[in-house]
Order: sequence, then structure tokens, then C-alpha cells
Amino acid sequence: MTAVSNELPVQTRALNGWSRTNPVNAHVLATNDVETISEAVRRVAEQNADAPAHLRNGVIARGLGRSYNESAQNRAGLTVDMTPLNRIHRIDGDGLTVDVDAGVSLDALMRALLPLGLWLPVLPGTRQVTVGGAIAHDIHGKSHHSTGSFGNQVVDLQLLVADGRVLTLAPGGTPDDLDGTLYWATVAGLGLTGIILRARLRLQRTETAYFLADGIVTHDIDETIDLHKTGWNDAADYSAGAFDAVSKEPKLGRGYFTRGRLATVDELPAKLRRNPLKFDAPQLFTVPDVFPNGLGNRFNFGIMSEGYFRSGSNFEGKVLNISAFLHPLDFMAEWNRFYGSKGFLQYQFVIPPDRLDDFKPLLRSVRTSGHASFVNVLKMFGEGNPAPLSFPTPGMTVTFDFAIRKDIARLVSELDRRVLDMGGRLYSAKDSCTSAATFHSMYPRIDEWIATRRRIDPAGVFVSDMAKRLELV
Repeated sequence: MTAVSNELPVQTRALNGWSRTNPVNAHVLATNDVETISEAVRRVAEQNADAPAHLRNGVIARGLGRSYNESAQNRAGLTVDMTPLNRIHRIDGDGLTVDVDAGVSLDALMRALLPLGLWLPVLPGTRQVTVGGAIAHDIHGKSHHSTGSFGNQVVDLQLLVADGRVLTLAPGGTPDDLDGTLYWATVAGLGLTGIILRARLRLQRTETAYFLADGIVTHDIDETIDLHKTGWNDAADYSAGAFDAVSKEPKLGRGYFTRGRLATVDELPAKLRRNPLKFDAPQLFTVPDVFPNGLGNRFNFGIMSEGYFRSGSNFEGKVLNISAFLHPLDFMAEWNRFYGSKGFLQYQFVIPPDRLDDFKPLLRSVRTSGHASFVNVLKMFGEGNPAPLSFPTPGMTVTFDFAIRKDIARLVSELDRRVLDMGGRLYSAKDSCTSAATFHSMYPRIDEWIATRRRIDPAGVFVSDMAKRLELV
């Protein structure tokens, strides 16, 4: 690191993923000067040119650190903090596009767009992610079945590659990337093709910042699966819900699901019509870092599950604000602290539509594993996009949150085996412990992606701890 950090504003900073696991003391460069970032990349490239593969330290970009793993960490090399690069360059209301730096957060972007009656078609479960991170993991939201994922919303982007060039990429190709191969390798490419500096995104119009939503309660796992077999989500632009992974049967698998669309002004109650585009998304409090390890157990989660699922009810045409419908966890800043200092493991996977019934025995195995999960999300995906490492593919995606406890690796290994047997895959933004062999088996086009990545970065300049674990470099 000495040669790279010399005369560059590099600091040592403690970093970890959102799950609070895999902490590192990292060398971090934080600047809004693109030339300084380019110089840092150039120096790393010079060092790596003569170093054997196992000694290459590399560089990786980092946004707001909301990936749950070590994908934005580089223990032995350099991490570039992109959050200072946070300018919104131009909002084109007529052309329905916005031009932004990669370090702009979706929260800041929504606050700028909504007063103009503009909306981002794809929003994940939190607004606290950067545009660059959203592209690098090809994030999705409750609208995947109607809008696709984030990579589908990009008009073009600027990518700083290992040889110092800044390339313009687009889904359909550009002079820098004739057939779009590098673009689609960058989407969901985990920051390993280069550093995303800037992007233009597609927008849509909206009359309000509120949703018109329906809710439905299911009473057991059979009802939950049957609901999603019927295409309940297809009748709305957004759809998702929670299910019970703690209670004994027959309550096991019961759920509370919502679907909806952006409301029109005429559909709002009178008091909301006065300011229909208000960014009504309060943050109520910040969770203090005082919780001991061990609170995420079956007893506590059982009480919480009973309270949550009893409170659910069926409804139609209910008006909900942004946080209530899309981002309930954003009510609480630093909510990951609830799990204590050891953190937690979020396990998200997708299985094909013809294998939905296979989720039932998997859920029963989780219930009897000794590991409890309270925050459990289920939703349906639509068609995927051409990115080789993009997670969404047609079927049902499921998320568990497990506190870090003894033998958690054994449970995850068994889940990996089951998901792979069902023809499913894991989400790169969430996985923190699967093996390289398993991950490669889940993504049939991974060799194609690796070939593109090595063509644009033959010296292995862009590296993360996750990339090393999954043998992507």
C-alpha cells in the first residue's frame, strides 16, 4: 500500500458489511476528484503488473456499505469511498432521465425528483444505497415483475477501467463497447470491471408520493405458496410480503402480503391532496449500539412473530406512504445493531416457478434447525436481464435473517445444497459465506463473465475480499 497511498489522501478506517460480519481495517481513499481516483487506480495497476496473482492487492469501490458481505471491502488493498462523488448533474423532466454521480444515494435522488413529479422505477428495500452500488449489484425491488432490475433502468454509464480510460457503456452498445458485453458484465459485476463514476437513469412520472395498496393475510405455508402460484402480484406494479419462519405448524409459513401502485391525486384523502408529492418518509430513531448477542433467538422472535402476524389484516385500496409501503426498515437508522456485535447473516435465494412447493420442506428444515429468523421476505420475480451475474430470474425469491450463532455455517451449507438442487441461486449482495464452487454452479454464464472481466482488467486491478472468496479474479 505504501506506493499507492504516498501523496494520496488515504486513511485507515474500520469497515464491514451491513451484517456487521467480516470487519477489516482498510486503507480508504475518499475524494470527489475523479483525477485522484484515476491516479490511485493507475498506481495499483503499475504495482500489479509485475506482481504474482496471489500478491496483487487491488482496489475496489464502496458506496454506503449496505451490501451484507465483503463485496465492498479490500483487506489487503485500497477501498475507494465513492460517497463524496455525489452530484446530481441534470434532471431532464421532458426526456425522463437524470444524470448523477455514482455516489448519489437513492434517498437524495428521490428527494430531488419527487417535487418535480418524477420517480425511480426500481427501489430496493432501503433508500440508503448509492447509484453505483445499485448498478454493481443490479438491485431489485418489489416491482421486479413489472419493471425489471436496476440495470434495466440505466441509459448509459461512465466506467473507469484498469488502464485509466473512462469508457461510456450502454445496454445496446457504444463505440467503447460495441455489443454491450462490458455494460452487462458491469451490471451485477460487483465492481470488478472498474469503478462506475456516473450514470444516466430512466425515470417515470407520478402524480403523488403515495401508494394505493391491497393487503392479504395467509394462515399457513400452503396458503402462502398457493397465493403466489395464482399470480396475485401480477395485478399490481409492486408486490411483496413477510412470512413466519418461527412458529410451529399450522402457523408456520403464514404471511402478510401487500401489492399496490402509485396513487393518483384523486385517490388521496383530502388532507394529502394539499401536498401530494411530499417526501413522507420519516426516520423515527437511530438504534443504539447497546444490544447484546443472543437476543435473536426462537423465544424472542416467537413473541415478535405472533404480534406481527396477528396485527395483519386484509384490506383494499389503502393509501400508504413511501416508508410504510416500500421501506419500513428505513424508519430505524442502524437497525442491524439489534443483532449485537456478532451481527447476522441474511440469506436470499430465488427458485424457479415450477419448484415453489419445494420451499415447504426447506422452511420446515429451517424451523427445526435451531436457528430462528424473524425478518423473512417473499416476492416473485419476472424475467431477468442479460447480465451474466444478475440475481433475479423468474420465480420466487426468499430472504431469511439469522443471528450469528454456533453451527450457522452448517445450516447455510444445507440451504446452499437445497437451493442448488432446485435450480436456484443466491444473491451476491447478501451472500457472505458460500463456497466458490457453489456460487459458480448457480450462475451458468459465470465463465463468460470472467472472460470479459479478465479482458478489461488482465492484471487484476479491481479486487474485493468477496471476489477472492468466490474466485472471481
